[in-house]
Amino acid sequence: MSNKLIEAHVRTSEVLRRALGNPQRQRGDVPGWVLITIMTAAVVGLIWGIAQDRLPAMFQDAIDGVSPGGG
Repeated sequence: MSNKLIEAHVRTSEVLRRALGNPQRQRGDVPGWVLITIMTAAVVGLIWGIAQDRLPAMFQDAIDGVSPGGG
């Protein structure tokens, strides 16, 4: 009885593996996500470097504009 169950399991697994592809060989696009993350960090760093002196004033102007009694 157990041999029949093992054989059925092996056949079923083989059919599913062929139908779905081999999930163990599928890999995510890690290099693409790493590149996007690095590029995003570079853009943020560039903007921060250029606008570093103006960002606190912009933030304060925005807060003053929405706070009660503000402009």
